Amino acid sequence: MDGAAAFGPGGQLFSVDPLERHAARGHGVVTSMAAGSDVIVLGTSRGWLVRHDFSFEDAQDLDLGSGRSGEHSVHRVFLDPGGKHCIATVAYPGGADTYYHHARWPRPKQLPRLRGLLVNAVAWNRQTITEASTKEVILGTEDGQIFEMAVDEADKKEKYVKMLFVLSDLQEGIKGLQMETAMVGNATRFYVMAVTPTRLYSFTGIGALETVFASYSDRAIHFMELPGDIPNSELHFFIKQRRAKHFGWLSGAGIYHGELNFGAQHSSTSGDENFVENKGFFDYSKLGESGIKPRSFALSEFHFLLLIRDKIKVVNRISQQIVEELIVDNTPETSKGTIGLCSDASTGLFYAYDENSIFQISSSDEGRDMWQVYLDMKEYAAALSHCRNSFQRDQVYLVQADAAFTAKEYYIAASFYAKMNYILSFEEISLKFISAGEQDALRTFLLRRLDNLTKDDKMQITMISTWATELYLDKINRLLLEDGTGTASNNVADSKDSEYGSIVNEFRAFLSDSKDVLDEATTMRLLESYGRVDELVYFAGLKEQYEIVVHHYIQQGEARKALEVLQRHNVLVDLVYRFAPDLIMLDAYETVESWMMARNKLNPGKLIPAMMRYVSEPHAKNETHEVIKYLEFCVKDLNNEDPGVHNLLLSLYAKKEDESQLLQFLDTKFGKGQTNGPEFFYDPKYALRLCLQEKRMRACVRIYSMMSMHEEAVALALTVDLELAKAEADKVEDDEELRKKLWLKVAKHVIEQEKGVKRENIKKAIEFLSETNNLLKIEDILPFFPDFVLIDDFKEEICKSLKDYDSQIEQLKQEMDDATRGADNIRSDIGALAQRYTVIDREEECGVRDFFSQYRKWWRSMSASLDSCCTCFVFCVVFH
Repeated sequence: MDGAAAFGPGGQLFSVDPLERHAARGHGVVTSMAAGSDVIVLGTSRGWLVRHDFSFEDAQDLDLGSGRSGEHSVHRVFLDPGGKHCIATVAYPGGADTYYHHARWPRPKQLPRLRGLLVNAVAWNRQTITEASTKEVILGTEDGQIFEMAVDEADKKEKYVKMLFVLSDLQEGIKGLQMETAMVGNATRFYVMAVTPTRLYSFTGIGALETVFASYSDRAIHFMELPGDIPNSELHFFIKQRRAKHFGWLSGAGIYHGELNFGAQHSSTSGDENFVENKGFFDYSKLGESGIKPRSFALSEFHFLLLIRDKIKVVNRISQQIVEELIVDNTPETSKGTIGLCSDASTGLFYAYDENSIFQISSSDEGRDMWQVYLDMKEYAAALSHCRNSFQRDQVYLVQADAAFTAKEYYIAASFYAKMNYILSFEEISLKFISAGEQDALRTFLLRRLDNLTKDDKMQITMISTWATELYLDKINRLLLEDGTGTASNNVADSKDSEYGSIVNEFRAFLSDSKDVLDEATTMRLLESYGRVDELVYFAGLKEQYEIVVHHYIQQGEARKALEVLQRHNVLVDLVYRFAPDLIMLDAYETVESWMMARNKLNPGKLIPAMMRYVSEPHAKNETHEVIKYLEFCVKDLNNEDPGVHNLLLSLYAKKEDESQLLQFLDTKFGKGQTNGPEFFYDPKYALRLCLQEKRMRACVRIYSMMSMHEEAVALALTVDLELAKAEADKVEDDEELRKKLWLKVAKHVIEQEKGVKRENIKKAIEFLSETNNLLKIEDILPFFPDFVLIDDFKEEICKSLKDYDSQIEQLKQEMDDATRGADNIRSDIGALAQRYTVIDREEECGVRDFFSQYRKWWRSMSASLDSCCTCFVFCVVFH
């Protein structure tokens, strides 16, 4: 086999090789051929079928002329895509017979219902056919009739034969048939194409085939008519994955072809437009064969294979250019040369045949150059879809980019240049835009190039991102200069509708997207050198350099924004402490609110320096003291136990004119209920010193009392309020002597402070005794009165006191009598027990000894009380 130079650098697209030299096996010459699933069936001039199964390297000879004499050659032979069902028509003088053969049968069966019909075309239903049944099959005859037939292998005859359609308006035979189906809901839509030498008919409808063709009795028949005539008109579908993708019709004028879309919406438009798209026509004049039409043709995915004499010309279906010319190596004894072509849709192989031999036409990646074909036609999307590698895609992008660059569509050019990896270097492309002065397009190129880089290109990504940053900054500056101000509003939103606002927002978005690849130090230097403070702060925030961000906001007086930054979960708490002094001075309310929202995340003790700074500044009287508010929150809500916090709050209370909050704070035991813990957390000595300094005497009294310095508390209280002193004296409960001493202090103060009439003073002093709950007697306070005070003024109270003592003496005497009688009884019992004995353990305590010990203690106490009463009685009598 000889062939023309292949199209493209990959070698030949198709090749022709002899497959079987003596294909007819002595049964005459080959007249017809069909192929399917690596099976070839030949019809011969003597009425034989030769079935070659190349999968098993087997051949079967089948006689269709048994019992018939005379000339009878096989007119046409048809094989289903699975290679199981075969239909053959034998022509003889005066008539024709049609036979059916199954791959498992030893001999074919005649189909009597088709007797006399010369079948030229058969269409199989690829979606429903099975090994056991042909299902619906369409047949086209030389008389222009279309039949439907079905044969089951088990019945060994046709199940039915139905007339579907007759070409009544044209006396031409059906030369080719093809059928396809599609599901529409639960129904089946049929698509049927039929060709005559001059027309291509299309039929479509839902339902059975009989229903579909019957519907054309009252509606127009769709057909395409082309001039010219050709005796061997052919119709082929290209099948891929059991579905027809496109078709080709070998007509007298040329090859009419198009894409098939069986899922399209169908309307009442004319012709084959219902399911044919991207129609095209190939004129035979492009073959360079003057007046010669192809004898046969085959259809591949991208090419037409046209048989002209003993040559097969391969024409690209898209570009309509001849890409190869194959020479079929016929044997010298072949008289008619190559007869025809056929294809095997299951294997993708093509075959050529002459009277004796079969030739196999194999394709070697026929679509490898389609990207170039589409590129030459400027169908870039299709070209890209057919590219096999990055180099091919680069060539497509290069053509698009150069075309856009030439047309001064620089942004489009930049997008295409950015997709290239090999043909042009990054530097060459960049220089093209720099030379053209297209800085904006260069920036677009860089940004698109970044999108196409992988994570492994870290160095290149950083370099390009930095360059893009500088280009953004340059663009912003140029816009400012064009504006004539040289400055921009800090609020980008104010100019968001302008080009300036748009580019700034775009730049910020770029910084956000590129924050992980940009070098931090370099980027910040760039932003600073261009004076873009807002963007510097924005980028610092992206890089979590919150110190810079907060410092900027404080300088701008935007405390709320600074606090919002500090409230982020990833901000170190040390920054809060660091900027607390500045923030509380800038906006105390917002700062304290922020601290309170943080709750236990902050250590209030570390905020004391900031609060002290705030406290040192003068504030209006009616102004809410934010530090006190925060400290109260810490102490009451957070149960903070830091002595520094409590001391600071106490000091602030002490400086207020109203002492009520200070006293309430001192009365509240914040540590009460804790095991082995203090009741308060402030330093009492510091509190006392502070309160004395601020002259908060009531608070000092409370603190003395808390420190158990009751004498000092009462003494100080007497300088403030008598009732306060009484309350403090009455607080001592576990030390009777001290309590009495404190009350004596109060009594002395009361007596010394009274300045009224003598009898009135004495009356008040006596009334005071009743408040002590009998702790003090008249004799206790008598020493506090002057020596010149007459006893008559106390007569009544002294008599009352004497009566009390007399009552006590009588009670004591009664108790002594009872004790004496008890002692006598005990002595009598002891005498009675003198004659008795008992055995006791030497370790046992002496009960008698214990009894007398208790008795002696009681007697001494009674004697002392009696002596006191007697002494007092004698004193009172003598004094009177």
